[in-house]
Amino acid sequence: MSDTAHRPAKAPAGERVADWFDGRLGVYALGRRYLRKVFPDHWSFLLGEICLYSFVVLILTGVYLTLFFHPSMNEVTYHGGYVPLNGIRMSEAYASTLHISFDVRGGLLVRQLHHWAALVFLAAMLTHMMRHFFTGSFRRPREVNWVFGWTLLLLGLFEGLFGYSLPDDLLSGTGLRFVDGAILSVPVVGTYLSFFLFGGEFPGHDIVARFYSLHILLIPGIMAALVVAHLILVVYHKHTQFAGPGKSERNVVGTPFLPVYLAKAGGFFFLVFGVLALISAVATINPVWSYGPYRADQVSTGAQPDWYLGFAEGLVRVMPGWEISVAGHTLVLGVLIPIVVFPLLLVAIGVYPFVESWVTGDRREHHLLDRPRNRPVRTSIGAAWISLYLILLAGGGNDIVATRFHLSINTVTWAVRISLFVVPVVVFVVTRRICLGLQLRDRELVAHGRATGVVKRLPHGEYVEVHRPLSAAELHTLTEHEHRDRSDHRDLQTADPQPALDGARVPARHEEPQP
Repeated sequence: MSDTAHRPAKAPAGERVADWFDGRLGVYALGRRYLRKVFPDHWSFLLGEICLYSFVVLILTGVYLTLFFHPSMNEVTYHGGYVPLNGIRMSEAYASTLHISFDVRGGLLVRQLHHWAALVFLAAMLTHMMRHFFTGSFRRPREVNWVFGWTLLLLGLFEGLFGYSLPDDLLSGTGLRFVDGAILSVPVVGTYLSFFLFGGEFPGHDIVARFYSLHILLIPGIMAALVVAHLILVVYHKHTQFAGPGKSERNVVGTPFLPVYLAKAGGFFFLVFGVLALISAVATINPVWSYGPYRADQVSTGAQPDWYLGFAEGLVRVMPGWEISVAGHTLVLGVLIPIVVFPLLLVAIGVYPFVESWVTGDRREHHLLDRPRNRPVRTSIGAAWISLYLILLAGGGNDIVATRFHLSINTVTWAVRISLFVVPVVVFVVTRRICLGLQLRDRELVAHGRATGVVKRLPHGEYVEVHRPLSAAELHTLTEHEHRDRSDHRDLQTADPQPALDGARVPARHEEPQP
């Protein structure tokens, strides 16, 4: 018999490639541990995915736009596809934006897709953070990840401002004039900061090139690094989950990453991408050709920033035009105070986990989420903050509100000023009462069951309504937080460690132990 008969069969090409990578990177051990990672099933977790997928769309469309955009304020005479502006002097930045919109194949669709994705990205981030806030998932050990998410939101606000300003049209130039006025109000160094930023007296010649570098290089790089760090910490800390049967502080119940979650996530990515593309195809946004090129002696009527910065403009619009002189320096309080309050509103969100931990003295680890009604103070604070934000957003468009509803702009402004101090307090009190009322309702359900609408007459003549007792799962969900609050959580430190999962097998309930 020949030697070839005893020679082992050659492994398939894919297996050989996998063995090659495993021998150098240890991918088998990593995959064995993480590809079966468990993800809880709840619709609110999709908010974070919308953030991630819209960020991916932003990167892809941004790369395409950089191939055609010229970040220069040098003046040129426009001769392009948009005939009404032919022969008009404008900056290269504005001319290239028109070129993308009218002369580049698919350019207008990509431009609008980029802008809509930015709006959805910031809206999803804010909603995602509010979900974490109201459910208490920011508590130990996830405070650092909360700060990462908060930093992403803050960077996203400025990233949107820089991108919004790049076309150098009349609307974005009006917004930059607002920024310049805010910088000039800074005592002592305001003038120097303005000259440094704009490369001279406003509007200068360098602002578009500087914003362009920040918009496509520095801030996206930092945000990408934060996204990666954010996801790494999510994997390390495991997912939080709502209380329910079989769920505890020491496990995660859900579906495995491969193949279930991966298939769902892939489909959801294309769904988000498709919805953004559909909106971009049918809904015009930022039609720069209607505004014309920016000129320092002109102001766009009804100029409004994107929604995520509307509350900052609202702070300035509702502030009285106060000015005082200190040591020979004029302090424009009408602008300076809003500049100080603007970051404070955002910082209040960023530091809240540490403030709550300090006030309550809670140093325990938390892996189960709270129902908002069971934390009435925290829920009331969040609702009051949202009401404050919405009031300022309305104040940022006081002229639009006045014209649409045929009101005096002074009336609208004063209504916003009063509401700024009254409404958050009212919202706090009302929300707290609602939460306490919902708690009483839950206790009544636990004690008496759910009303069936069936009325029976007892032998002695009394009429009573029949109640259906709650199931064991419903009882557990409604009462779990009371047992958790009474427990000192010593079992988290003293209990025997959970048995390690076999990497080749997922338990029948798809449970994953917490670290």
